[in-house]
Amino acid sequence: MNSISDAGKPKIWIVAGEASGDARAAEVMHSLRELSPGIRFIGSGGPKMKPLAAEPFDNWVAQAAVLGLWDVLKHYGYFRKKFHEMLARIATEKPDAVLLVDYPGFNLRLAKALRQRGYGGKILYYISPQVWAWDRGRIPKMARILDLMICVFPFEQPMYEASGLPTVFAGHPLLEALAKEKTGAPRDENLLAFFPGSREREVKRIFPVLVATAANMQRSRPDIRFAVAASSEVQAAWMRRMTLGVPMEIHCRKTHHLMQSAAAGIVCSGTATLEAAFFGLPYCVVYKIAWLTFEVGRRLVNVDALGIINILNNYRINPPADPRWPARAAPHIVREFIQHNATPDALAFEALRLLVDSRARSELTGKMQAIIADLDGEGASRRAARAILDALR
Repeated sequence: MNSISDAGKPKIWIVAGEASGDARAAEVMHSLRELSPGIRFIGSGGPKMKPLAAEPFDNWVAQAAVLGLWDVLKHYGYFRKKFHEMLARIATEKPDAVLLVDYPGFNLRLAKALRQRGYGGKILYYISPQVWAWDRGRIPKMARILDLMICVFPFEQPMYEASGLPTVFAGHPLLEALAKEKTGAPRDENLLAFFPGSREREVKRIFPVLVATAANMQRSRPDIRFAVAASSEVQAAWMRRMTLGVPMEIHCRKTHHLMQSAAAGIVCSGTATLEAAFFGLPYCVVYKIAWLTFEVGRRLVNVDALGIINILNNYRINPPADPRWPARAAPHIVREFIQHNATPDALAFEALRLLVDSRARSELTGKMQAIIADLDGEGASRRAARAILDALR
């Protein structure tokens, strides 16, 4: 393999397997191009990465973004084929580095296989996998196969460094992207927004509870209006059939607009909870899945909260003396209604509390904004790009 100084144009093989990873990868690719104009990209990802990469580029995100163990098993043959194709092409192309973006189930296996096959370039990981929630024991194994971890939450850096893995906290690139969507428009004091998620199985369990919640609230406060964020037109059409006469505005692809226009919200656990906090929406968390899936997950996941704002608060208030151990639980900033606790009565009570009590809304928003400030979103992609170039040098 030619050194970068000999070739003059570093070549990076980059892998993203989901729409979010495609967006974050494209952002860091843009920043890398600005800092190192001759840099070249090859690999696999999505439509946002494709214009920035050399051909042949594998635009596989639509097929790769499966959900859950059952989906992975159904598509095992496809993933096995892609896995070995990537190994073969990396061996042929001999890139200076392999940059793995999120997507840990596939990417960590790829990193291990590359090391076993003697790949001599750098293996870099961007958007640190949330192993602190489900398997901290993997971190020392990751330290043996990775050259650099670029993390997006500040508490992750000491955790990885404790195992000897060079780590950079670059800030959260999602917040950098969201900043462009801020409108500054006033909020509608009578509007409650529902964000039931994008995954079909979750939505089908959560949305009926939200409809019953709205019906409950309407009986005591008929002036309240309800709006729902749908992730697709198909999902929106299904939701309209499920409202059962409860007046609800169903909006497709207007999630961030609703987060800035509603007075309060009920948000499904996931990335949307971080987005809502960034936009200053007072909200509570809801989550409801199949009983068996929940029971299995509860035994595997080692966190005291589902909402990322609450997890971040734990580490902010009670950082562990040893970064290899989880933070002690702190009182939830955002109230969570999980599984059997996600009832229409409980959700209606909390939503009404937020709508009626302006002081509670203001206090919650202030606490969330303090945590968001710690994530250092502005310039995150550029800091990640600099860390990648430093590793290549």
